[in-house]
Amino acid sequence: MAHPKIEVMVDEALARTLLAQQHPDLADLPLTWVGTGWDNAMWRLGDHLLLRFPVREAAAHLVEHEQAWLPVLADRLPVAVPVPVRNGLPAHGFPWAWSVVPWFDAVTAATTPVDERGAWAPRLADFFVALHVPAPQDAPDNPVRGGDVAARRQPLHERLATLALPDADRIASRFDELAAAPAWRGPALWVHGDPHPANLLVHDGDLRAVIDFGDVTSGDPACDLATAWLTFDAPARARLRARVDAACGWDEAMWRRAQAWALHLAVAMQMHPVEYPHLAAVGRHGVEQALAT
Repeated sequence: MAHPKIEVMVDEALARTLLAQQHPDLADLPLTWVGTGWDNAMWRLGDHLLLRFPVREAAAHLVEHEQAWLPVLADRLPVAVPVPVRNGLPAHGFPWAWSVVPWFDAVTAATTPVDERGAWAPRLADFFVALHVPAPQDAPDNPVRGGDVAARRQPLHERLATLALPDADRIASRFDELAAAPAWRGPALWVHGDPHPANLLVHDGDLRAVIDFGDVTSGDPACDLATAWLTFDAPARARLRARVDAACGWDEAMWRRAQAWALHLAVAMQMHPVEYPHLAAVGRHGVEQALAT
């Protein structure tokens, strides 16, 4: 998985030009650069807003998914999500849609100690219970989320060969064992697609928001439940699972697929440790947890 190249740079001048043209009432608010991630450049706007600009064509489609579907999903979810408050259009050389979303006064769960995250595991469970309901036929397609985890075997093995992790053989063997669980045969359910701890925001020891719905799709919710290993330790994972199972009645096969997804995602997160050390740390934790059970 090569690191994607930024195709369009978004500096303060471009951000202000787009705001002035399309949302002039916001154009004079202070702008503070937050960072540029895998998909988006982010600028804080005033005290309560955030600008999200896709920096490559593939990410532009993810922004469109958020703009179309977060307003539909938000009312049913028990946790705040970044519903766009304004939508931006291509202009002044910027070729894609962009968004103005709420700014959440919080930190990512990835920056907090693992043993402190269990306090909000039931709240995340409630989020999944509310989200994992049948999706409409026009829900976004996603070739790498929500599908059969067994199809991830080849990319997993390729990444293991590239990374040369010390536990590579154990990871490969355990993945194959877990991915052999019966496939999902239920209806296509809404799936967040990427609820790892860098996309979970925490404030005062509680789950404040779930962000980054660019991978939102429909299918098998096991890929979302993988965060039980990526985010938590064993006691917190047990609490999350108990609450989800009580509401949804998932079988053992669901959790075996979820654990396989956890291994796949944990390895992928370690592909670029220099650029994204926080994701690499999540990946190492995820491998440790998924191999321990």
